[in-house]
Amino acid sequence: MTKEEKYNLAKWAMQFALDHGADEASIILSQSKSSNVDVREQKIDTLKEAIQSSLSVRLFVDNKYSAHRTNRLDKKELAHFIEQAIAGTKYLSPDPFRSLPDAGLYYQGGNQDLGTVDQSYDTIDPKTKVDLAFQVEQEAYKKDDRIISITAGYGDNTSSRLMVTSNGFEGETANSSFSLYASVSVDGGDARPSEAWSERAIFFDQLKKSDIGTTALDRALKKIGQAKISSGKLTMLVENKTVSRLFSPLMAALNGYNIQQKNSFLIDQIGKQVASEKLSLTDDPLVAGGMGSRLFDGEGLASKKRQVFDRGILGTYFIDTYYAKKLAVEPTTGETSNLIFETGDKDLAGLITGIKKGILVTGFNGGNTNGSTGDYSYGIDGFLIENGEIIQPVSEMNISGNMKELWMSLVEVGNDANLTSSWQTPSMVFEGVDFSGS
Repeated sequence: MTKEEKYNLAKWAMQFALDHGADEASIILSQSKSSNVDVREQKIDTLKEAIQSSLSVRLFVDNKYSAHRTNRLDKKELAHFIEQAIAGTKYLSPDPFRSLPDAGLYYQGGNQDLGTVDQSYDTIDPKTKVDLAFQVEQEAYKKDDRIISITAGYGDNTSSRLMVTSNGFEGETANSSFSLYASVSVDGGDARPSEAWSERAIFFDQLKKSDIGTTALDRALKKIGQAKISSGKLTMLVENKTVSRLFSPLMAALNGYNIQQKNSFLIDQIGKQVASEKLSLTDDPLVAGGMGSRLFDGEGLASKKRQVFDRGILGTYFIDTYYAKKLAVEPTTGETSNLIFETGDKDLAGLITGIKKGILVTGFNGGNTNGSTGDYSYGIDGFLIENGEIIQPVSEMNISGNMKELWMSLVEVGNDANLTSSWQTPSMVFEGVDFSGS
Protein backbone atom coordinates (compact mmCIF):
# COMPACT_ATOMS: atom_id res chain seq x y z
CA MET A 1 0.00 0.00 0.00
CA THR A 2 1.51 3.34 -1.03
CA LYS A 3 1.67 6.32 1.29
CA GLU A 4 -1.10 8.03 -0.68
CA GLU A 5 -3.30 4.93 -0.49
CA LYS A 6 -2.78 4.69 3.27
CA TYR A 7 -3.73 8.32 3.81
CA ASN A 8 -6.78 7.96 1.59
CA LEU A 9 -7.98 4.90 3.52
CA ALA A 10 -7.38 6.50 6.92
CA LYS A 11 -9.18 9.70 5.93
CA TRP A 12 -12.07 7.76 4.47
CA ALA A 13 -12.45 5.78 7.72
CA MET A 14 -12.29 8.96 9.79
CA GLN A 15 -14.95 10.68 7.69
CA PHE A 16 -17.15 7.59 7.75
CA ALA A 17 -17.01 7.60 11.56
CA LEU A 18 -17.97 11.30 11.68
CA ASP A 19 -20.81 10.77 9.22
CA HIS A 20 -22.23 7.92 11.31
CA GLY A 21 -22.40 9.44 14.76
CA ALA A 22 -18.90 10.11 16.09
CA ASP A 23 -18.20 13.62 17.40
CA GLU A 24 -14.45 13.12 17.05
CA ALA A 25 -12.30 10.32 15.71
CA SER A 26 -8.69 9.25 15.41
CA ILE A 27 -7.52 6.66 12.88
CA ILE A 28 -4.22 4.78 13.05
CA LEU A 29 -3.10 2.56 10.18
CA SER A 30 -0.25 0.25 11.18
CA GLN A 31 1.91 -2.11 9.16
CA SER A 32 4.71 -4.36 10.35
CA LYS A 33 7.07 -7.12 9.22
CA SER A 34 9.14 -9.36 11.45
CA SER A 35 11.24 -12.49 11.36
CA ASN A 36 12.77 -14.69 14.04
CA VAL A 37 15.19 -17.59 13.93
CA ASP A 38 16.03 -19.72 16.98
CA VAL A 39 18.63 -22.50 16.82
CA ARG A 40 19.54 -25.30 19.23
CA GLU A 41 22.04 -28.14 18.85
CA GLN A 42 23.02 -26.87 15.40
CA LYS A 43 19.45 -27.21 14.15
CA ILE A 44 16.75 -24.65 13.48
CA ASP A 45 14.32 -24.75 16.38
CA THR A 46 12.00 -21.90 15.32
CA LEU A 47 11.62 -19.99 12.09
CA LYS A 48 8.93 -17.32 11.91
CA GLU A 49 8.00 -14.57 9.51
CA ALA A 50 5.00 -12.30 9.91
CA ILE A 51 3.40 -9.44 8.01
CA GLN A 52 0.56 -7.56 9.67
CA SER A 53 -1.66 -4.64 8.78
CA SER A 54 -4.31 -3.16 11.02
CA LEU A 55 -6.56 -0.15 11.43
CA SER A 56 -7.35 1.28 14.85
CA VAL A 57 -10.15 3.73 15.46
CA ARG A 58 -10.61 5.81 18.58
CA LEU A 59 -14.15 7.13 18.89
CA PHE A 60 -15.61 10.00 20.92
CA VAL A 61 -19.40 9.75 20.88
CA ASP A 62 -21.69 11.81 23.17
CA ASN A 63 -18.89 12.24 25.76
CA LYS A 64 -18.23 8.49 25.61
CA TYR A 65 -15.02 6.88 24.42
CA SER A 66 -13.91 3.56 22.96
CA ALA A 67 -11.02 2.14 20.94
CA HIS A 68 -11.20 -0.65 18.39
CA ARG A 69 -8.85 -2.49 16.04
CA THR A 70 -9.23 -4.68 12.98
CA ASN A 71 -6.96 -6.25 10.36
CA ARG A 72 -9.74 -6.38 7.75
CA LEU A 73 -9.08 -3.34 5.58
CA ASP A 74 -11.70 -3.77 2.88
CA LYS A 75 -13.89 -0.65 2.89
CA LYS A 76 -17.15 -2.61 3.00
CA GLU A 77 -15.99 -4.57 6.04
CA LEU A 78 -14.52 -1.45 7.63
CA ALA A 79 -17.82 0.36 7.25
CA HIS A 80 -19.64 -2.38 9.13
CA PHE A 81 -16.85 -2.51 11.74
CA ILE A 82 -17.04 1.25 12.41
CA GLU A 83 -20.84 1.29 12.54
CA GLN A 84 -20.81 -1.50 15.11
CA ALA A 85 -18.09 0.26 17.11
CA ILE A 86 -20.09 3.49 17.25
CA ALA A 87 -23.22 1.62 18.27
CA GLY A 88 -21.34 -0.12 21.06
CA THR A 89 -19.78 3.12 22.29
CA LYS A 90 -23.21 4.61 22.89
CA TYR A 91 -23.84 2.04 25.63
CA LEU A 92 -20.84 3.19 27.67
CA SER A 93 -20.88 5.63 30.56
CA PRO A 94 -20.10 9.28 29.79
CA ASP A 95 -16.60 10.52 30.58
CA PRO A 96 -16.28 14.31 30.23
CA PHE A 97 -12.48 14.14 30.31
CA ARG A 98 -12.25 12.20 27.05
CA SER A 99 -11.39 14.16 23.90
CA LEU A 100 -8.75 14.53 21.25
CA PRO A 101 -5.76 16.72 22.20
CA ASP A 102 -5.70 20.47 21.66
CA ALA A 103 -4.82 20.81 17.96
CA GLY A 104 -2.23 23.45 18.82
CA LEU A 105 -0.12 20.79 20.57
CA TYR A 106 0.10 18.49 17.54
CA TYR A 107 3.22 17.86 15.52
CA GLN A 108 2.99 20.27 12.60
CA GLY A 109 5.20 18.46 10.09
CA GLY A 110 8.64 19.24 8.79
CA ASN A 111 9.79 15.81 7.63
CA GLN A 112 12.83 15.70 9.91
CA ASP A 113 14.66 12.37 9.48
CA LEU A 114 15.48 10.96 12.90
CA GLY A 115 17.23 7.87 11.52
CA THR A 116 14.83 5.31 12.98
CA VAL A 117 14.37 2.96 10.01
CA ASP A 118 16.76 0.91 7.89
CA GLN A 119 15.65 1.28 4.29
CA SER A 120 17.60 -1.87 3.37
CA TYR A 121 15.41 -4.06 5.61
CA ASP A 122 13.81 -5.97 2.71
CA THR A 123 17.16 -6.71 1.06
CA ILE A 124 18.45 -8.97 3.85
CA ASP A 125 17.95 -12.54 2.66
CA PRO A 126 16.71 -15.34 4.95
CA LYS A 127 19.96 -17.32 4.64
CA THR A 128 21.92 -14.44 6.15
CA LYS A 129 19.56 -14.39 9.13
CA VAL A 130 19.85 -18.15 9.70
CA ASP A 131 23.63 -18.05 9.29
CA LEU A 132 23.92 -15.32 11.90
CA ALA A 133 21.88 -17.34 14.41
CA PHE A 134 24.12 -20.36 13.87
CA GLN A 135 27.20 -18.15 14.14
CA VAL A 136 26.09 -16.96 17.58
CA GLU A 137 25.49 -20.54 18.73
CA GLN A 138 28.83 -21.70 17.34
CA GLU A 139 30.67 -19.18 19.53
CA ALA A 140 29.68 -21.24 22.57
CA TYR A 141 28.95 -24.69 21.11
CA LYS A 142 31.06 -27.41 22.79
CA LYS A 143 33.43 -24.78 24.14
CA ASP A 144 33.13 -26.16 27.69
CA ASP A 145 32.21 -29.61 29.05
CA ARG A 146 29.86 -28.04 31.61
CA ILE A 147 27.46 -26.64 29.00
CA ILE A 148 23.96 -28.09 29.32
CA SER A 149 22.13 -26.13 26.63
CA ILE A 150 22.54 -23.22 24.23
CA THR A 151 19.81 -21.28 22.50
CA ALA A 152 20.77 -18.62 19.99
CA GLY A 153 18.77 -16.49 17.65
CA TYR A 154 18.24 -13.62 15.29
CA GLY A 155 15.27 -11.26 15.18
CA ASP A 156 14.20 -8.22 13.20
CA ASN A 157 11.22 -5.96 12.87
CA THR A 158 10.13 -2.98 10.84
CA SER A 159 6.92 -1.06 11.37
CA SER A 160 5.14 2.07 10.26
CA ARG A 161 2.26 4.00 11.79
CA LEU A 162 0.12 6.59 10.03
CA MET A 163 -2.37 8.65 12.04
CA VAL A 164 -5.07 11.16 11.17
CA THR A 165 -7.53 12.85 13.50
CA SER A 166 -10.73 14.75 12.94
CA ASN A 167 -9.27 17.94 14.43
CA GLY A 168 -6.43 18.24 11.97
CA PHE A 169 -3.52 15.94 12.76
CA GLU A 170 -1.70 14.02 10.03
CA GLY A 171 1.57 12.17 10.55
CA GLU A 172 3.53 9.04 9.77
CA THR A 173 6.45 7.38 11.51
CA ALA A 174 8.56 4.26 10.91
CA ASN A 175 11.02 2.16 12.91
CA SER A 176 13.22 -0.87 12.48
CA SER A 177 15.33 -3.04 14.77
CA PHE A 178 17.68 -6.00 14.47
CA SER A 179 18.87 -8.27 17.27
CA LEU A 180 21.08 -11.25 18.02
CA TYR A 181 20.94 -13.15 21.29
CA ALA A 182 22.18 -16.22 23.13
CA SER A 183 21.18 -18.05 26.30
CA VAL A 184 23.46 -20.61 27.92
CA SER A 185 22.93 -22.90 30.91
CA VAL A 186 25.75 -24.83 32.56
CA ASP A 187 26.21 -27.58 35.13
CA GLY A 188 27.18 -25.94 38.38
CA GLY A 189 26.83 -28.94 40.67
CA ASP A 190 23.67 -28.48 42.73
CA ALA A 191 22.61 -25.57 40.52
CA ARG A 192 22.32 -24.97 36.82
CA PRO A 193 23.30 -21.34 36.32
CA SER A 194 22.12 -19.70 33.11
CA GLU A 195 22.87 -16.39 31.48
CA ALA A 196 21.88 -14.54 28.35
CA TRP A 197 23.36 -11.81 26.23
CA SER A 198 21.97 -9.78 23.34
CA GLU A 199 22.83 -6.98 20.96
CA ARG A 200 20.37 -4.69 19.21
CA ALA A 201 20.54 -1.92 16.60
CA ILE A 202 18.27 0.12 14.35
CA PHE A 203 20.42 -0.56 11.30
CA PHE A 204 21.56 -4.02 10.23
CA ASP A 205 25.05 -2.79 9.37
CA GLN A 206 25.44 -1.37 12.89
CA LEU A 207 24.37 -4.58 14.67
CA LYS A 208 27.25 -6.13 16.60
CA LYS A 209 27.51 -9.66 15.25
CA SER A 210 30.30 -11.21 17.34
CA ASP A 211 31.03 -12.20 20.96
CA ILE A 212 27.35 -12.73 21.81
CA GLY A 213 27.45 -16.48 22.40
CA THR A 214 30.92 -16.12 23.93
CA THR A 215 29.69 -13.48 26.38
CA ALA A 216 26.62 -15.51 27.40
CA LEU A 217 28.78 -18.58 28.07
CA ASP A 218 31.38 -16.61 30.02
CA ARG A 219 28.70 -15.02 32.20
CA ALA A 220 27.07 -18.40 32.89
CA LEU A 221 30.37 -20.05 33.87
CA LYS A 222 31.20 -17.21 36.25
CA LYS A 223 28.00 -17.96 38.18
CA ILE A 224 29.14 -21.48 39.11
CA GLY A 225 29.55 -21.73 42.87
CA GLN A 226 26.89 -19.16 43.72
CA ALA A 227 26.14 -18.90 47.43
CA LYS A 228 24.54 -16.68 49.99
CA ILE A 229 26.63 -14.36 52.10
CA SER A 230 25.86 -12.75 55.44
CA SER A 231 23.13 -10.14 55.60
CA GLY A 232 24.02 -6.51 56.02
CA LYS A 233 24.16 -3.02 54.59
CA LEU A 234 26.48 -3.05 51.59
CA THR A 235 27.46 -0.96 48.61
CA MET A 236 25.45 -2.07 45.56
CA LEU A 237 26.78 -1.74 42.02
CA VAL A 238 24.11 -2.47 39.40
CA GLU A 239 25.20 -3.38 35.88
CA ASN A 240 23.99 -1.06 33.11
CA LYS A 241 21.59 -3.49 31.39
CA THR A 242 20.11 -4.39 34.77
CA VAL A 243 19.57 -0.88 36.18
CA SER A 244 16.23 -0.54 34.37
CA ARG A 245 14.63 -2.98 36.84
CA LEU A 246 15.24 -0.46 39.63
CA PHE A 247 14.62 2.56 37.44
CA SER A 248 11.21 1.39 36.19
CA PRO A 249 9.40 2.06 39.52
CA LEU A 250 10.87 5.57 39.58
CA MET A 251 9.56 6.28 36.08
CA ALA A 252 6.20 4.64 36.82
CA ALA A 253 5.79 7.12 39.68
CA LEU A 254 5.94 9.93 37.09
CA ASN A 255 3.10 8.53 34.98
CA GLY A 256 -0.12 10.52 34.86
CA TYR A 257 -2.31 7.48 35.47
CA ASN A 258 -0.46 6.55 38.67
CA ILE A 259 -0.46 10.14 39.87
CA GLN A 260 -4.18 10.55 39.29
CA GLN A 261 -4.88 7.18 40.95
CA LYS A 262 -2.75 8.15 44.00
CA ASN A 263 -0.49 5.20 43.24
CA SER A 264 2.73 7.22 43.04
CA PHE A 265 5.30 8.00 45.70
CA LEU A 266 6.28 11.16 43.77
CA ILE A 267 3.00 13.10 43.81
CA ASP A 268 3.46 16.90 44.03
CA GLN A 269 7.24 16.67 43.79
CA ILE A 270 8.01 18.81 40.71
CA GLY A 271 10.93 21.11 41.53
CA LYS A 272 11.89 19.12 44.61
CA GLN A 273 14.94 17.00 45.41
CA VAL A 274 13.75 13.41 45.05
CA ALA A 275 17.03 11.69 44.18
CA SER A 276 20.77 12.06 44.60
CA GLU A 277 22.59 14.91 42.86
CA LYS A 278 24.24 12.20 40.77
CA LEU A 279 20.98 11.61 38.88
CA SER A 280 20.54 13.86 35.85
CA LEU A 281 18.76 12.82 32.68
CA THR A 282 16.68 14.11 29.82
CA ASP A 283 13.91 12.55 27.78
CA ASP A 284 15.00 13.40 24.23
CA PRO A 285 12.74 12.09 21.46
CA LEU A 286 14.54 14.11 18.78
CA VAL A 287 18.03 12.62 19.08
CA ALA A 288 19.18 11.16 15.76
CA GLY A 289 19.36 7.38 15.68
CA GLY A 290 17.81 6.81 19.10
CA MET A 291 15.89 3.63 19.86
CA GLY A 292 12.99 5.73 21.13
CA SER A 293 13.22 8.69 18.73
CA ARG A 294 9.95 10.05 17.37
CA LEU A 295 8.46 13.25 15.96
CA PHE A 296 5.16 12.77 17.79
CA ASP A 297 3.73 10.47 20.44
CA GLY A 298 0.79 8.08 20.32
CA GLU A 299 -1.70 10.95 20.46
CA GLY A 300 0.07 13.10 17.89
CA LEU A 301 1.54 15.53 20.43
CA ALA A 302 4.71 17.15 19.10
CA SER A 303 7.86 15.65 20.60
CA LYS A 304 9.92 17.86 22.89
CA LYS A 305 13.13 17.39 24.84
CA ARG A 306 12.41 17.49 28.58
CA GLN A 307 14.61 17.52 31.66
CA VAL A 308 13.39 14.67 33.84
CA PHE A 309 15.92 14.97 36.67
CA ASP A 310 18.48 17.73 37.13
CA ARG A 311 20.95 16.78 39.85
CA GLY A 312 18.16 14.86 41.55
CA ILE A 313 15.51 17.59 41.22
CA LEU A 314 12.36 16.37 39.48
CA GLY A 315 11.53 18.36 36.35
CA THR A 316 8.52 16.77 34.69
CA TYR A 317 5.78 14.17 34.73
CA PHE A 318 4.59 12.05 31.79
CA ILE A 319 0.93 12.98 31.39
CA ASP A 320 -1.27 12.40 28.34
CA THR A 321 -4.33 14.47 27.38
CA TYR A 322 -6.85 12.40 29.35
CA TYR A 323 -5.02 12.46 32.67
CA ALA A 324 -3.95 16.06 32.17
CA LYS A 325 -7.62 17.02 32.09
CA LYS A 326 -8.35 14.94 35.17
CA LEU A 327 -5.44 16.54 37.01
CA ALA A 328 -6.15 20.04 35.63
CA VAL A 329 -2.61 20.41 34.24
CA GLU A 330 -1.06 20.79 30.80
CA PRO A 331 -0.28 17.51 28.98
CA THR A 332 3.34 16.61 28.33
CA THR A 333 3.30 13.12 26.84
CA GLY A 334 2.21 9.79 28.22
CA GLU A 335 5.30 7.96 26.97
CA THR A 336 9.05 8.09 27.50
CA SER A 337 11.33 8.19 24.45
CA ASN A 338 15.13 8.21 24.73
CA LEU A 339 16.25 8.58 28.33
CA ILE A 340 19.74 10.10 28.15
CA PHE A 341 21.71 10.02 31.40
CA GLU A 342 24.53 12.31 32.47
CA THR A 343 27.34 9.80 32.87
CA GLY A 344 30.48 9.64 34.96
CA ASP A 345 34.07 8.86 34.00
CA LYS A 346 34.44 5.16 34.96
CA ASP A 347 33.48 1.96 33.19
CA LEU A 348 32.17 -1.08 35.08
CA ALA A 349 35.68 -2.31 35.91
CA GLY A 350 36.59 1.13 37.25
CA LEU A 351 33.51 1.21 39.46
CA ILE A 352 34.35 -2.23 40.85
CA THR A 353 37.87 -1.08 41.71
CA GLY A 354 36.50 1.71 43.90
CA ILE A 355 34.31 -0.52 46.11
CA LYS A 356 35.70 -1.76 49.46
CA LYS A 357 32.88 -4.22 50.11
CA GLY A 358 29.70 -4.63 48.12
CA ILE A 359 27.77 -6.62 45.60
CA LEU A 360 27.72 -6.28 41.83
CA VAL A 361 24.12 -7.01 40.81
CA THR A 362 23.86 -8.59 37.35
CA GLY A 363 20.27 -9.83 37.51
CA PHE A 364 17.01 -9.71 39.46
CA ASN A 365 14.84 -12.68 40.40
CA GLY A 366 11.27 -11.66 41.09
CA GLY A 367 10.18 -9.01 43.53
CA ASN A 368 8.07 -5.88 43.36
CA THR A 369 7.63 -2.27 44.39
CA ASN A 370 4.63 -0.71 46.10
CA GLY A 371 3.73 2.17 43.78
CA SER A 372 2.17 4.38 46.44
CA THR A 373 4.84 4.03 49.15
CA GLY A 374 7.95 3.12 47.16
CA ASP A 375 8.72 0.12 49.38
CA TYR A 376 10.48 -2.62 47.41
CA SER A 377 11.89 -6.14 47.70
CA TYR A 378 13.81 -7.97 44.96
CA GLY A 379 15.80 -11.16 44.64
CA ILE A 380 19.25 -10.67 43.11
CA ASP A 381 22.11 -12.50 41.39
CA GLY A 382 25.59 -11.09 41.31
CA PHE A 383 29.08 -11.10 42.74
CA LEU A 384 30.66 -10.21 46.05
CA ILE A 385 33.26 -7.42 45.79
CA GLU A 386 36.00 -6.94 48.36
CA ASN A 387 38.78 -4.36 48.14
CA GLY A 388 38.01 -3.62 44.50
CA GLU A 389 38.01 -7.25 43.33
CA ILE A 390 35.29 -9.78 42.54
CA ILE A 391 35.53 -12.58 45.12
CA GLN A 392 32.66 -15.00 44.45
CA PRO A 393 29.26 -15.29 42.78
CA VAL A 394 26.22 -14.83 45.03
CA SER A 395 22.56 -15.79 44.70
CA GLU A 396 19.41 -16.41 46.76
CA MET A 397 19.75 -12.99 48.32
CA ASN A 398 17.27 -10.13 48.52
CA ILE A 399 17.46 -6.37 48.65
CA SER A 400 14.73 -4.37 50.35
CA GLY A 401 14.02 -0.79 51.25
CA ASN A 402 12.30 2.27 49.88
CA MET A 403 12.75 3.69 46.37
CA LYS A 404 13.00 7.28 47.58
CA GLU A 405 15.81 6.36 49.97
CA LEU A 406 17.50 4.14 47.38
CA TRP A 407 17.73 6.88 44.76
CA MET A 408 18.93 9.36 47.37
CA SER A 409 21.78 6.91 48.08
CA LEU A 410 23.10 6.94 44.49
CA VAL A 411 26.79 7.88 44.79
CA GLU A 412 28.31 7.18 41.38
CA VAL A 413 27.25 6.75 37.75
CA GLY A 414 29.29 4.90 35.14
CA ASN A 415 30.22 5.98 31.64
CA ASP A 416 28.82 2.78 30.07
CA ALA A 417 25.38 3.88 28.83
CA ASN A 418 23.37 0.96 27.43
CA LEU A 419 22.93 2.04 23.81
CA THR A 420 20.93 -1.07 22.87
CA SER A 421 17.85 0.38 24.60
CA SER A 422 15.84 3.60 24.51
CA TRP A 423 16.57 3.82 28.25
CA GLN A 424 20.33 4.41 27.98
CA THR A 425 21.06 3.38 31.56
CA PRO A 426 24.68 3.35 32.78
CA SER A 427 25.94 1.22 35.66
CA MET A 428 25.16 2.80 39.04
CA VAL A 429 26.53 2.59 42.59
CA PHE A 430 24.26 2.87 45.66
CA GLU A 431 25.49 3.05 49.25
CA GLY A 432 24.03 1.33 52.32
CA VAL A 433 21.60 -1.08 50.66
CA ASP A 434 20.00 -3.77 52.83
CA PHE A 435 20.96 -7.26 51.62
CA SER A 436 19.48 -10.32 53.29
CA GLY A 437 21.08 -13.72 52.88
CA SER A 438 22.33 -16.35 55.31
